[in-house]
Amino acid sequence: MCVGVPMQLVEINYPSGVAEAKGVKRDIGLQLLVEDTLEIGDHVIVHVGFAIEKVDKARADEIWEALEEVLALMDEEESARGINSSGDG
Repeated sequence: MCVGVPMQLVEINYPSGVAEAKGVKRDIGLQLLVEDTLEIGDHVIVHVGFAIEKVDKARADEIWEALEEVLALMDEEESARGINSSGDG
């Protein structure tokens, strides 16, 4: 499954930058977005290390809420099958 993750730009050195989500910072590529539309604090969707779309904070929060729901369901399923977090049952 491929998932784009909302992250907030904390540094811009176009065509690269640094984005943060949930306390984790990552170097990302920005070249798929127009340089003069990006500002520190903007939210972007990051997929395989590249910002692919700029979104507003409300949309970023909405996506994180959905991702957290999916992760919780996956954890419940793994627990029901007796699989621990290391994957070795």
